[in-house]
Amino acid sequence: MTSSVWTAPGSDVKGQSEPSGAHGSAGWSQAHSQRGHAMSKAEKIIAGLGGAGNIVEVEACITRLRTEVKDASLVNEGALKAAGAHGVLAAGTAVQVIVGPEADTLAEDIEDLL
Repeated sequence: MTSSVWTAPGSDVKGQSEPSGAHGSAGWSQAHSQRGHAMSKAEKIIAGLGGAGNIVEVEACITRLRTEVKDASLVNEGALKAAGAHGVLAAGTAVQVIVGPEADTLAEDIEDLL
């Protein structure tokens, strides 16, 4: 019978540990990169909604951006879809932009840009 050494996932094994912060900095870089991408998308969504001056309110609701605009005729559905929206629903000046699970991040980024 041979002896085996079992270690819990993530525990340090002598000689095989990684320098402190190796995963942390990689994780931060990935999150930062994704956030940078979202900011670019946020700018495109603002443009598709008729520009910052046309947006009255933005809030996230699960997979949608619920927005209120001043002038619905300035909303460009094609530009919103080109920015990555899966769909656009408009009723008067209320416009919902379906963006998926990144709705919360996009809403925050749009608010930061307004």
